[in-house]
Amino acid sequence: MKTFIKIVIINIFISSIFSLNTYATEKIKIGLIVPLSGENYIIGDKIIKSLRMAVNKINDERIEIIPKDTKSNPIDALKVSKELYDIGVRIIIGPVFNESIKYLDDLKEVTFISFTNKLIDNPKNVISAGVNAVSQLQTIKKFIDKNSLSRSIFLIPRSEYKKEIEIAINETKIKHKEVFYYDREPTKLTKQIEDLTKYQIRKNNLKNEINRLEGLSFKDKEKKIENLRKKDTLGNIDFDSVIIADFDENLKSVATSLLYTDVSSKRISYITLNQWFDKTLLNETSLHPIYFPSINKNNYEIFMDEFKNIYGLKGDQLSFLSYDLIGLVYFLIYKNDFNISKKIFYKKNKFKGKIGIFEISKNTITHQLYFYTIENKKFKKIF
Repeated sequence: MKTFIKIVIINIFISSIFSLNTYATEKIKIGLIVPLSGENYIIGDKIIKSLRMAVNKINDERIEIIPKDTKSNPIDALKVSKELYDIGVRIIIGPVFNESIKYLDDLKEVTFISFTNKLIDNPKNVISAGVNAVSQLQTIKKFIDKNSLSRSIFLIPRSEYKKEIEIAINETKIKHKEVFYYDREPTKLTKQIEDLTKYQIRKNNLKNEINRLEGLSFKDKEKKIENLRKKDTLGNIDFDSVIIADFDENLKSVATSLLYTDVSSKRISYITLNQWFDKTLLNETSLHPIYFPSINKNNYEIFMDEFKNIYGLKGDQLSFLSYDLIGLVYFLIYKNDFNISKKIFYKKNKFKGKIGIFEISKNTITHQLYFYTIENKKFKKIF
């Protein structure tokens, strides 16, 4: 997945931001550095198309978006950024990939609004605009507090994302019982989940209890033994929820391993990170309910339909985010009397985009997210 002073909330993205008028006549130059060639060119193309949609909504002829090709590498990202700087650009949206930001601190007078959701080890002039771990855990924390869950276990893969989650846990002070690290390799994962859930102990408990009852004589003995034989294990588990920091097939593998060890989502709460409404999860009914934080689903679907109608292409998460970013930059410049400076991202502000509410403070962006469940083959909003 912080406390902010509420300064401004823009309630309707189009009617509030996109109808602002001013007598200023200077061009508002905003750079855009994305891959426009090579294997990732389609990503950049969709981002440009999305920005075009947003600029049309803003309807301010002074806005000038100047795109440049990063070729998906950090050297070219710096090169084209210098070209933008030389023509007076001081705010650049991009780059897309976290690897491409590493040399951008050479341009200290330029503020970059990157698409990445990683917060660690970024140059000071790069602001991550993606839905980061802090934002997600802040929202999960609300769910945990509302449901009085006090014994959550974090399940974190041994991956490069691990540190982001660890820092977010500390920053949000989310209640949890334990942090458990696992390997994504299936055979290792299964054994690790068995150890975590004390599966063999509970399985032996069941076997021993059946053997004990078979040696006794009492009323309804056979019925009780029959009921025990229907179980897989016997004994309580010492946590009330799991927060699985994983995605796609890896998420399904972890949840399936929990189910195999007789720790189903009916016994504890399965919580995970932003799944961007992955429809393949709808069919995993044995794992339902699953809970996760995410962006505004209705706006996401409306945007996707509009993008498809205009361009005949399927939009994606990055194009959806980029639509909001141009509105965010325009709003902050407007609040600063159309003076473009680094301080506009340092002041505390709130901006309501299609994703949800962006919170800006000290060159950091977090998101106020929504919370959903997957149940009965449907996505359902909880708050």
